[in-house]
Amino acid sequence: MSSIKFPILLSFAALTAASGSQAQVSSGAGYNWRDSAVIPASRAAQQSEFMNNQYNYPAKPRSQWELGVKVGEFHINGDVSPVPNIGFGGHIRKSLGYMTSLRLEFMHGTGTGLNWQNSQNYRKNLTWRLNGYVPNVIDNYGNRSVAQDNIYYNYKSNVNDLSLQTVFSLNNILFHKAKSKTNVYILAGGGLSWYKTFVNALNGTAKYNFNGISSNPAFSDRADIRKALRDLLDDTYESPAERHGAKKSRVFGDYTSRASATVGAGVAFKLTPRVNLAIEDRMTFVQDDLLDGQRWQEHPFGDAALTGNFDSYHYLTAGLNFNLGKKDKSVEPLYWLNPLDFAYSELNSPKRMKMPKPVLDDADGDGVTDQFDREPKTPAGCPVDSHGVSRDTDGDGVPDCKDKQLITPTECQPVDADGVGKCPDPKCCSNIPPPAAPCANVQFPSIYFKGNSAALTKDGENALMVLAAMLRNAPNCKAVVTAYAEPTKSSQQLSWDRVNAVINNLTLKQGISADRLIFRHGQVGGDVNMVDVRAAGADDSGPSTVPAPHPNLRKKN
Repeated sequence: MSSIKFPILLSFAALTAASGSQAQVSSGAGYNWRDSAVIPASRAAQQSEFMNNQYNYPAKPRSQWELGVKVGEFHINGDVSPVPNIGFGGHIRKSLGYMTSLRLEFMHGTGTGLNWQNSQNYRKNLTWRLNGYVPNVIDNYGNRSVAQDNIYYNYKSNVNDLSLQTVFSLNNILFHKAKSKTNVYILAGGGLSWYKTFVNALNGTAKYNFNGISSNPAFSDRADIRKALRDLLDDTYESPAERHGAKKSRVFGDYTSRASATVGAGVAFKLTPRVNLAIEDRMTFVQDDLLDGQRWQEHPFGDAALTGNFDSYHYLTAGLNFNLGKKDKSVEPLYWLNPLDFAYSELNSPKRMKMPKPVLDDADGDGVTDQFDREPKTPAGCPVDSHGVSRDTDGDGVPDCKDKQLITPTECQPVDADGVGKCPDPKCCSNIPPPAAPCANVQFPSIYFKGNSAALTKDGENALMVLAAMLRNAPNCKAVVTAYAEPTKSSQQLSWDRVNAVINNLTLKQGISADRLIFRHGQVGGDVNMVDVRAAGADDSGPSTVPAPHPNLRKKN
């Protein structure tokens, strides 16, 4: 039993390390589910229904085959202590789904064994008796044979098997990543094993003298005894071991064939999309107790009995697996893909889902949705500002859409229901007032800019549109456009950019002549996020455009 502990522990350690490493793996997505080239013809109808939203599930793609080669440690668990030896083999594997796949595997192993404890009760093992060794036998009178020989059971067995296995992947259904670079799996299957076993019983043509080892007090532990046996024994293994039945196998000639069952576990590490490295431990159970050439349990006083259990063998390997198939016609084997990838990609960025159009109510139809409309019952046809409030250019309380006198002078207000004011009668000529200032009826705004932006906000554009309407009705009015700045180059340039944005809007969009505007930037004592527009005084003069103070720092609107 102790002979199988090491492979089991090694396999368990490999599986544990693989599971722990998954959290560190970063992977990409699976495959393009819209690529019809990877869908076989037999499932093309389902894919067509899926793409037309008539079926919820995409068709299973064509996946690649896996071809694997492996080599590792092989030993037989039986009645003779095993000595680890080498085994090798290969397989071909095809996925049935994301968790299950079928694998056809061939294995060849060389099993050897050597007991470190001697035996005298081998009277039912004909291999040793036919080679002249005398076992310990008690006759009918209770007398023990005197000329018995000590032997040390040994064997060499050539074992082959061909098995069909179902492989279950355990970690490719992932909820928090696209896929993993490791694949942990278990397997079970059955097949046929055929073997041929020999015993090293003769030194040339003569018997070995094992008595010198068993009676020598210098050989006190198993290491000393096994070293002495290795020094004594040659490597011929010339004597066929006991086998079931006298006839040879019809298929395998000199070999004995038996049905076998296999279980195992492994972990594969992806090296490239085409190649992965696998560590695997297999255990195969054969309905035969003669893989090691010995099926009798030794008892004192020369008796022997069947052991009552069959032999098995372990196969611990490392191997390389290769994915076979055209990349543009097939996807990786499905056990490397996460079946949840499609569902998660649709939730994150829908490409196939039928999404309803958003419904944003606008009860009064003014173009501003109800949740942002400050005047929810604007009359039909009335232009509104960005807050949904009817425009009133002259501020007389009558919206522009109903105002028959769009620009009513302040002195003629209040107005009637149609927005028409009643101007006072002029006084006697001796009391004629001086002419009104050119900008008397113009209301100048302050334009707010956000953060470090030089782009006009919607409210700013609306305010400039109203200002332009009033300037058109005051053709002699000039305006000074002033922006403020901190004592830094970036702030001074931002001040210039904002004045430039206001003047460009008034001249290019509103049609105000540039010679009516005076450019002032980089002023101190004001809000750096505001641009003030005021009436030009008698002492105010200047151009409507000036060079940028720091052109390399200009903002792009």
